[in-house]
Amino acid sequence: MINDKRLKRIEDILTRKQPTLQIMLDDVHSSQNLSAIIRTADAVGVLDIYYSTKANETPRIHKTITQGAHRWTHRSRMNDADKVKFLKQKKSEGLQVIVTHLEERAVSFREIDYTKPTLLVMGNEKEGVSPEVIAEADEVIIIPMQGMVQSLNVSVATALILYEAQRQLENAGRYDTSQISFEKREEIKEAWVYRDTIARRSKGQIALEFREELIDFD
Repeated sequence: MINDKRLKRIEDILTRKQPTLQIMLDDVHSSQNLSAIIRTADAVGVLDIYYSTKANETPRIHKTITQGAHRWTHRSRMNDADKVKFLKQKKSEGLQVIVTHLEERAVSFREIDYTKPTLLVMGNEKEGVSPEVIAEADEVIIIPMQGMVQSLNVSVATALILYEAQRQLENAGRYDTSQISFEKREEIKEAWVYRDTIARRSKGQIALEFREELIDFD
């Protein structure tokens, strides 16, 4: 059974979630990078994370990296062949598609207005964002680099961009009042409370079994 303090914490987190700031990962196949991105996304209030992989597989989540953050985001995998259709759908919903890619028209990530509904698209560690995704971009961004290396680790790059978005959203007062309707918050809260209860119960059971093993060993 969840206590009142934990329930209040969940309600507070939901109040600060930013449904108009979303992330899409285009074939980010490193499970460590995915896990780090999930942790940062939760930290800035992102609710929805979408990803596609060419192998159409679900990358593993490392709970030691996410530190539980994966329980407070919604993650959706799409087939690689459907990602252009997905982007068009998001644009029809009013989101600007912001893609990270090094090219002539690219601007600094700080020049984007993230107070507008935004889908941030990050590419994989080796090839970046696929050409068909770039073609759907409303804006292409880069992180200015002053050294020999021309790119950052994808999880680091995502963190920098998300915290610029967080700064803008905070200045606009978006974290002060809930951006999600009461009905939707209640729906999400119910699912999160159930999942949190199961997770904490499982963790407690594992700890109990471990203590029992120590007793038996002694």
